[in-house]
Amino acid sequence: MTTPNVPSSPPPGLALGAVAGAGRRGSSRIACRLPDGGLLDVGSLATAQRGPYPDLLTAPNLDRLLDAGSSAWREVCEWLAAWRADHEKAFAHRLPTEGLVPVLPFTVADYVDFYACEQHARNAGLIFRPDAEPLTPNWRHLPVGYHGRAGTVRVSGCPVVRPAGQRAAGDFGPTRRLDLEAELGYVLGGPVPGPVPVDDAAEHVFGVVLLNDWSARDIQGFETRPLGPHLGKSFATSISAWVTPIGELEPARVPLPPHDPEPLPYLTPRAPARGLDLDLAVHLNGERIATPPAADLYWAPEQLVAHLTSNGAGLRAGDLLGSGTISGPERDQFGSLLEMSWNGRHPVVLSNGGHRTWLEDGDEVVITATAPAADGSRFSLGEVRGRVRGS
Repeated sequence: MTTPNVPSSPPPGLALGAVAGAGRRGSSRIACRLPDGGLLDVGSLATAQRGPYPDLLTAPNLDRLLDAGSSAWREVCEWLAAWRADHEKAFAHRLPTEGLVPVLPFTVADYVDFYACEQHARNAGLIFRPDAEPLTPNWRHLPVGYHGRAGTVRVSGCPVVRPAGQRAAGDFGPTRRLDLEAELGYVLGGPVPGPVPVDDAAEHVFGVVLLNDWSARDIQGFETRPLGPHLGKSFATSISAWVTPIGELEPARVPLPPHDPEPLPYLTPRAPARGLDLDLAVHLNGERIATPPAADLYWAPEQLVAHLTSNGAGLRAGDLLGSGTISGPERDQFGSLLEMSWNGRHPVVLSNGGHRTWLEDGDEVVITATAPAADGSRFSLGEVRGRVRGS
């Protein structure tokens, strides 16, 4: 659970996840990250100290807590924050530092990946349609997205097997254009039928994970005619082991970029929608190659929820929404190799003299992020890590 080949980051913020003893399947428990990097056994603490909702916190993962809704989330997070700050009182409920492995922190109910960053959408348009308007006509009117595969969402640290598929007509084999995508993932709860009004949507966003939506660009390119992504995206999505509660990110809230045209009423909350000013970093084999800024996301999580449910679709505990690739205006802020190498035309030069246009077998990708704290410092959201394994 350490990151030896990634530069040190600020102390961890309050975040919840699930851990298990190495090699012991089915024996996981909810844990909370401590400021010194240790882990707090949340269920043990809740039982011993008569904390709120011990029946939810002694569960093997966050599923039951997500199902309980926002009032329970707030009470649990406020209680945990107080205990987390008191190292001495929490000491008896610390977990051992060795022999634990992270497991998927919640059961993913449905997974939707959006396309919420204008810079990334523009870059993709310029790459694939250089003589046309980069943004498609619908892009500024609604949060574009596609439904992914919940069953292939994996926790950080799981290997990513190079997928095979149809790369062109009559050509089946392992992808030659394996890519990363640096994203945020929004973890939802409080099950409810749709539609969910945009002013109520925040009550269903439990927290944020870091997300890498791995992509096989050649498979994706051949199959995405005329429908959206399918096998080129559904083979693996990695998320961080730790979910940062959305309340912890209040100091990171910032105005969204200007919208033109104004969104329709169902996407326009009474109070202005806000994004998250988080600084991401993409590391390839221990070298930082990009720093995507999440403040550039065009659509807020509440707008994603409102749009997702506007046709009557409901929400389930454990729904996961990806932001889509996050990219800033400069090359070293792009969140995918598709953009960094401009679809293979300009390889990314590494400090050891090597270069990459696409990921090779054995490459390890680590995405980290930091957020501003109320006292002006910054804290870490953890990491999402994956190593490419040959098929």
